[in-house]
Amino acid sequence: MDKKVIIIGGGIAGLSAGCYGQINGYETEIIEMHSVPGGQCTAWKRKDYLFDYCIHWLVGTAKGIFNEVWKETGALNDNVEIINHEVQTCYIDQNNQKYFVYSDIDKWEKYLLEMAPEDKEPIRKMCSDIRKLSSLDNFNKPAELRNIGDYLKIMLKSGSAVRILMKYSKMDCAAYFNKMGFTNAKLRYFFYFAFETSELPAIAFLMMISWFGSKNAGYPVGGSFNFAKRIADKYTSLGGKLTLNKKVKNIIVKDNTAVGVTLEDGVEKYADYIISTSDLHTTINDFLNGKYVSKEIEKGFNNWKLFTPIIQVSFGIKKRIDFSYPTYSYFSPGIKIGSTTLKSGFVLRNFNFDTIITPDGKTVITMLFESPWQIWENMNKDNYVREKKLIEEDSRKLLEKYYPEISNDIEECDVATPLTDIKYTGVWKASFEGWLPTTENLGKEIKMTIQGLNNFYLAGQWLYPGGGLPPSALSGKWVFHLICKKDKKKFILK
Repeated sequence: MDKKVIIIGGGIAGLSAGCYGQINGYETEIIEMHSVPGGQCTAWKRKDYLFDYCIHWLVGTAKGIFNEVWKETGALNDNVEIINHEVQTCYIDQNNQKYFVYSDIDKWEKYLLEMAPEDKEPIRKMCSDIRKLSSLDNFNKPAELRNIGDYLKIMLKSGSAVRILMKYSKMDCAAYFNKMGFTNAKLRYFFYFAFETSELPAIAFLMMISWFGSKNAGYPVGGSFNFAKRIADKYTSLGGKLTLNKKVKNIIVKDNTAVGVTLEDGVEKYADYIISTSDLHTTINDFLNGKYVSKEIEKGFNNWKLFTPIIQVSFGIKKRIDFSYPTYSYFSPGIKIGSTTLKSGFVLRNFNFDTIITPDGKTVITMLFESPWQIWENMNKDNYVREKKLIEEDSRKLLEKYYPEISNDIEECDVATPLTDIKYTGVWKASFEGWLPTTENLGKEIKMTIQGLNNFYLAGQWLYPGGGLPPSALSGKWVFHLICKKDKKKFILK
């Protein structure tokens, strides 16, 4: 008989793992706490509006290891349209001055040269590095199974990109911009408010622009919910069992071997292997009662920073309102929305380019901004209700500032807070992408196995600082590389 595998969590990592498990002859069951699969890759209906919560751009829409995973799991296919916006983001400062990040590197280089002709050499050097990084790809197997040959293959395929990666891996954006020697005040100001305020490592900034330039970070039409649904449909079509509205209470361990799970309703389920794609803090401290903690996980919890939680205010507007560009990022530190004083600013996104999300003749606009966890950590129910109302009022006023009288046409307004994220996904401290990538942790990985605990595996974005959908899905594939290796089976894709 096929061995059984229980997968905790029906987000992208769990769905991916389920697909590869079924393909490789395992009997899998995904247990998901929410009423729909997808985790944070989701959207919700309000009247005829669909408010999208996750995908703004997706690495792997054109090529590479991530693209292979998206096609193997059914997330992308020939019928899914990919949009690559000409302007990825329009940044607007406090003086209403606009700055642009073009997806086309040649166009962005020309734009920067027109802004700062005196910085011709560093601009061209930076754009040259960005172009070279487009050859960089990920490994096709987990760290536990790699050998020297795998690293040599990457060097041969992407040698120049690897050299850039190594050169700037320990440098943040501020240090990088200083090292490049940019002197133009306007250019330095643009780079400061667009990239330095997020503590972004230089290589993360360079890679992001490189993905845009190679058209490998587009937007799949239909958004997050439909993206996740395609993987879920592929999983169930392969014979996988998707159990929704059930929450795991703990992992059953006997003789240092994971053998099953106990659900909150008391039901026990047993399997040959247990994979947790759930929140890492919950997995270690609740499901395993803190008894199995590796040094690297402990280091992460003690030393690594988390992404600041976000608030998303979604507006359903009963008439067509077009933006010149899909995404505006307003640099407006000090503005207050509810109890949150903005550290850097907020983002407005108009989904009129996606007819699946936006009803004909109407508009969906989302406003996103960071909100420190300390505001929400001990908030009671009454204060929470008041806070959501305040956020809606302040957000409407802020939107009205840029689009006068728009409030008269708002049919639906929905406020998703850090506590909303926790309610539906259980993510620790509402850190939507887990560990914040920094020069300390970028490129590091948490192992998928824990020493001393047999037949148990980890998958999901918490294994990789920076998080996100692509590494989550890839980890779902890799976990069955390890399980097949343990069972002395050849890992297959079909």
